[in-house]
Amino acid sequence: MRRFFIGLASGVLLVVVLLSGATMDRLWGIPLLDRLFSRQVGTIGGKSTLEQRILTEESAVIEVAEKVSPSVVTVSVVRQSDSFDPLSDPFGSLRLPGRGQPATQDRDIGSGFIIDADGLVVTNKHVVDDPSETYRVATKDDTVYEVKKIYRDPTNDLAILKIDPPAGGLRPIELGDSGALKVGQFVIAIGTALGEFRHTVTTGVISGLGRGIQAGDPFSVTVEELDNVIQTDAAINPGNSGGPLLNSAGQVIGVNAAIAGGAENIGFAIPINVVKASLETFNATGKFSRAFLGVRYQMIPKESALLNEVPQGAYVIDVVEGSPADGAGIEQQDIITAFDGQDVNTDGGLAAIIGKKKVGDRVSFQVWRDGKTLDLSVVLGEAGE
Repeated sequence: MRRFFIGLASGVLLVVVLLSGATMDRLWGIPLLDRLFSRQVGTIGGKSTLEQRILTEESAVIEVAEKVSPSVVTVSVVRQSDSFDPLSDPFGSLRLPGRGQPATQDRDIGSGFIIDADGLVVTNKHVVDDPSETYRVATKDDTVYEVKKIYRDPTNDLAILKIDPPAGGLRPIELGDSGALKVGQFVIAIGTALGEFRHTVTTGVISGLGRGIQAGDPFSVTVEELDNVIQTDAAINPGNSGGPLLNSAGQVIGVNAAIAGGAENIGFAIPINVVKASLETFNATGKFSRAFLGVRYQMIPKESALLNEVPQGAYVIDVVEGSPADGAGIEQQDIITAFDGQDVNTDGGLAAIIGKKKVGDRVSFQVWRDGKTLDLSVVLGEAGE
């Protein structure tokens, strides 16, 4: 009984202390409860750790934007349009469309980033896919440069633009490493959103890795097959294509390439290691080299294979004379069933497997011919332009 009364008295005392502390805090601003029961998880420089973390994240984004923006460019296409001044022409208000003096207008269609002080810019191939068009790039200070030459890598949806740099050169961006990325990692995207708002900065995280997508662009009619891309929830819009996806150190870890239609906060970027591999070939040869086998083929679906009692695979319709396939002994009506140890009936078929190879690679493969499976090998050549 004695213990009961002692416990009851202790409980009443605790309630009184809590009520008194709340009253003193409300009436006289004396934080008695904070002194008895600290609610801060820690302080750094007089600020709570939560406040400090928020300030650190904000500072990182600001520093990256200031550091990288001079290396990010807007890609535009040059178009002819009719124009006239109705104030200087008394018949201007009655002039029919198409009768004015032609004038050039730049239409912003994408983004890019400088990788070399001598005037090399990376963007997506689908941004500059029309060889008949004239393109320009503009830096953050609105300096405009004519694109002198375009080197396209359709396999990886990449393009290198060559411009004439100023006397002092251009500021190249730093390339990071996409091989060690983790889901949840903080990222920053910079680009010309909607083809209108230049140097838009957005933030987010890596939402997924190793995605495979089929992507198109609203400013063109092309569709690209992209494998092993980075998914992010950083806001990426039409016009961001070709711009950099960055880590908190301001290094490029990906090239923004696509968004998911009908969804929010789902964007995709080509890993920068893919870009670096293509750049090695470009720097060595001055062009993007693509592996070449030299066959024209048609994939055999399962139903046709069962009906004709043949294996599924790539049915060879024609062999290019003098090609690597010709030298390796591939013949018309052969069925290529495996290439480099991979089943050719996977997504993308034989072309997707060859697209991941380099010129000069020796590859073993299997063909089905007259009821027998043959093991062959080939040294891949280089595809022509």
